[in-house]
Amino acid sequence: MMKKVLLTGVAATAMLLLGACGGGGSSSTNEDQTTIKYYSFSATPDYEDQLNEMVESFEQENEDIKVDVELVPFNDYFTKLQTLMAGDQAPDVFELNYENFVSYAEKGALLELGKYIDEDKDFDSSQLNKEAFEAYQYDGKQYGMVESFSNVVTFYNKDLFDEAGIDYPTKDWSWSDEVDAAKKLTDADNNIYGTYSPVTMNEFYKVAAQNGGKLKDDSGNWTINDPKNVEALEYMVNNVTKDKVSPSPEEMSGQNSEDLFLNGQLAMVHTGIWMFGQFKDADFDWDIQVEAGNTQKATHFFANGLAVSKETKHAEAAYKFTRFMSASKDVAEIRVDSGWELPAVTDDEVLAPYLEQTPPENRKAVFDSLDYLILPPVDAEWSKVSDSSDKEFQKVLLGDESAKDALDNLQSEFGE
Repeated sequence: MMKKVLLTGVAATAMLLLGACGGGGSSSTNEDQTTIKYYSFSATPDYEDQLNEMVESFEQENEDIKVDVELVPFNDYFTKLQTLMAGDQAPDVFELNYENFVSYAEKGALLELGKYIDEDKDFDSSQLNKEAFEAYQYDGKQYGMVESFSNVVTFYNKDLFDEAGIDYPTKDWSWSDEVDAAKKLTDADNNIYGTYSPVTMNEFYKVAAQNGGKLKDDSGNWTINDPKNVEALEYMVNNVTKDKVSPSPEEMSGQNSEDLFLNGQLAMVHTGIWMFGQFKDADFDWDIQVEAGNTQKATHFFANGLAVSKETKHAEAAYKFTRFMSASKDVAEIRVDSGWELPAVTDDEVLAPYLEQTPPENRKAVFDSLDYLILPPVDAEWSKVSDSSDKEFQKVLLGDESAKDALDNLQSEFGE
């Protein structure tokens, strides 16, 4: 298999500068073939071969289109992408995670895809999970095509549950069910804790939703200090400081929660399905379940999608590639076989091999969780909000201020 040319770092920058005179981020090799440029982060470093296989499959189906792939690590990706766009050298198609998609759509940098979708006889949005497909809508219009998703579930150590004589978590569990079990599972003398989830904004907006709260009202105004949100933050902090069923930062001693779970020191941990591979060789039995809720269920949803530059000179070809990467059966099968996130397709035949893989046995919980997905608030300042919130939350964990005070401070900073 011939590998695509993958440009990163200095080499990528040099090539981009040399090609700057071309304009529009793409070129045509001859009268019969259009070349589009695809900029991506998620394949590097572990899935470059799989991405090449996907692109080759697309080119075989579309002999008049050639795709030039450029990969940049996530930490550098958006800085480089913004530089290209500022210099009128935007790639025709580029990868966006959901959080950054909102920002680019809001700035008017993306091509609206509704016309192409309506004219596409080979695509029906029912081929994709409804929530995942609609995640790439902004202001009621489609500006991207979801390519993959991941979410967060409750991982639990079956051996620890068995030793404590406690029934395994069910999808109907509430916060109180989890805390009750966590108290019985916690053995502080042996550094074993019942449950863990980070006390950060990226966790908080979901936990608030589990309590019926939300960070913005229907008009888009911040409601960070809503009483339901205060209750949610108190719940998160109490697990650490009052009920002591979760380890404090000091008790974690610089280790992350996934390490503690693998060490047998956490009976439950709330983390993403991307940990299946790392946990596969654990020396104990484990499984997963839909996360507990309080007044309702809510589950994190993370997505990567493809968008088309508003400035592309090859909109039709670019759209075809985004649709292929989103809904193609070939692409979906490659993802499932390699464990590279999950395709958002609804084809049970394609997904069946994923559900049959173990561990975990209850992989169905991954899809059950999609019924309760929650997205972060749409806001261009989300990164700033997250950073400020994490600092406030640490003060609450240290007992320097109350949960209400922390959220009041954030409301004053970001609300009107």
